[in-house]
Amino acid sequence: MSRIETARSKVRPAATVNLIGGRLCLDFVNTVGARRIGPSREMVIRDEKLNDYADVIAWARHVGAFRESKIRALVKQALLQPRKAGRVLRKGLRLREALYGIFKAIVAGRKTRQADLVVLNEILEAARRACQIGATGNGFEWQWRQSGVSLEQVLWKVGESAGELLTMGDLSRLRQCGGGDCGWIFEDATRNRSRHWCDTRDCGNRERVRRFRRSR
Repeated sequence: MSRIETARSKVRPAATVNLIGGRLCLDFVNTVGARRIGPSREMVIRDEKLNDYADVIAWARHVGAFRESKIRALVKQALLQPRKAGRVLRKGLRLREALYGIFKAIVAGRKTRQADLVVLNEILEAARRACQIGATGNGFEWQWRQSGVSLEQVLWKVGESAGELLTMGDLSRLRQCGGGDCGWIFEDATRNRSRHWCDTRDCGNRERVRRFRRSR
C-alpha cells in the first residue's frame, strides 16, 4: 500500500494541527511545529508537517477545504502521478514559506519581499486560469473550468484565501505568537486586540512558566 493510500488509515500530524489561524492560508502557514532563527540567521523549521503529498491531502481534509469526494479524487490522481505529486508538494512548501514571509513582514511593519509576492501571484494566476463563472439554481458561482482533478487545487485554495486576506482583510489584526518556540501567525479576533499566543493553554502557559523561573 502506498503512502498516498494510507493517508486515511494513518493519523498524520498534518491532520491534527491546531487550527488557530482564523484563515485557511494562515492555518497552512502553521503546518510546522515552530520556526526559529538559526545561528547563521537562517530560518529553521522544527517538526515539519508536510513531508509528502499525502500530508497535503490529510491537511486539506482536516481543514475541510474540499468535500470528501474531491479528497478521494485527489488521492486517486496522486497515485497516478506520483512525480507530479512530489512537484506539487515542493511548490506548496515554497508557497507556504512565501506566505509566512509576507505575513511576518506585515506583523513586523516591514516592506514585503517582492520574491514572496511573485510566488503567491504564480499560484493565483494558475487558479484564475482554472476557474470560470457558472450558473447554479440559486444564481452564479466560481467553478473549476476543467472537468478533471488537478493536484494543485489545494494550493489554489490557499492562494485564494491569502489574496482575500491581503486585499480585504484587516491586516492590523495579524499577530505572531509570542512563544519562544513557535512563530505561528494568526488573526486576532478579540475586541480589544489583546491576543498574544496561538493558544494560551500551550505557548501561553510555557511562556508564563519561563518567566516565573527567570524571576526565581
